[in-house]
Amino acid sequence: MQADTEPTRVIPLAAAPGERQSWGRSRFTVYLWGAVELLFVANPWQISSRLRVQALRAFGAEIGTGVIFRPRTRVRFPWKLHIGNDSWIGEGVWFHNQDHIHVGRDVVISQETFLTTGSHAHRRDMALLTRPIHIEDGVWITSRCMVLGGTRMGMSSLATPMSVVSGTIRANTVVQGAPAVPVGNRFDGHDLVSRR
Repeated sequence: MQADTEPTRVIPLAAAPGERQSWGRSRFTVYLWGAVELLFVANPWQISSRLRVQALRAFGAEIGTGVIFRPRTRVRFPWKLHIGNDSWIGEGVWFHNQDHIHVGRDVVISQETFLTTGSHAHRRDMALLTRPIHIEDGVWITSRCMVLGGTRMGMSSLATPMSVVSGTIRANTVVQGAPAVPVGNRFDGHDLVSRR
């Protein structure tokens, strides 16, 4: 509860620093990407995953081999997206990547998960603040999770459905809730050895 003596004010949003500082490309490229994203990536049609990946790569995304990209996905800036080999991106996943998102190999990001690297200076002037996201090899982010900027998910960690993930998650840890907290290990000791 707010004390009566604390000042209350409204930040004038018209004067807030613009988000174009995060674009990293020309206005033409950003707008062209918007059209390509609508036609080939966000499109709900069951078109080829390969076609989605090609469209993303054409705009600078670094995507490894064997990556599956399902329909209705969104990528704010493909030139700030990095995905390792053999990862699966589920239907409706949204990479709101005003900063870089790094996804390792053999990662599953399930349906309707939202990854956002941006926030705002809410006590100052609502200026855009960004921090990258790092998702290490073997992670599973299950359906409808939210992953916040600055998050680092360790190898083979797992977030249960509808978790809000932030900070550093240790390898092999299962997290749950909003905010997500550790609830156990994903594998026991003898399961941790990679078979590759």
